[in-house]
Amino acid sequence: MENKNTPQNPDQGYIISYLTLRKAVGILGMALPFVLMAGFLIIKKGCPFPPSISHFYYTNMGNYFVGTLCAVSLFLFSYNGYDKADMITAKLAGLFALVVALSPTDFNSFSSIDCSRINPHDNSITNSLHYISATLLFSSFAFFSLILFTKTSQPENITKQKKTRNGIYKTCGWIIIFCILSMAAIAFIPFLAEKFGSDKTTYVFETIALLAFGFSWLIKGETFFKDK
Repeated sequence: MENKNTPQNPDQGYIISYLTLRKAVGILGMALPFVLMAGFLIIKKGCPFPPSISHFYYTNMGNYFVGTLCAVSLFLFSYNGYDKADMITAKLAGLFALVVALSPTDFNSFSSIDCSRINPHDNSITNSLHYISATLLFSSFAFFSLILFTKTSQPENITKQKKTRNGIYKTCGWIIIFCILSMAAIAFIPFLAEKFGSDKTTYVFETIALLAFGFSWLIKGETFFKDK
């Protein structure tokens, strides 16, 4: 039974806030592709399924897409982590997420004009900003999982739970990298672009990468496998 006279940890509120931030980022990331898909299927009005998560910008779920990325950006800007590397990476990731939200990809005529919630337009500058920022955003997520999340202040006394978490972080990080390389291959290798560029392959890889990213942040938020 807990002693009520035990002094409270003065950093308790600080610690909880960071755990909450990590969980919030993880949940938002994992939920994004599924909420977009569910909302689209409910109100699709006979329109084709978007080829990527980015193309949901033009659908009736566009506001949710932009709003979620802005929320993730805000959480990342608020996250400082344990050291300077954590803080800088989080701020950069927050910036990349914001640019992705505010710089839409080209419409590319993936559906008829009637299926777009806005007057679709193609702009090489915003399109390039979108994909460069998206690549850097996913890369920063992989860096978090592979490098930053696996660090420990007590390398000589790593707990069993920490070893388990590190294994999960590394797995998630490599999954994200695999997805980045796969999407790049589809975008730049002609025969792959011809075979997979017009269907849901990009959406699938983006979804897998977001699930890996979100799960690693949930683990970091001590949702699972936390130290006893």
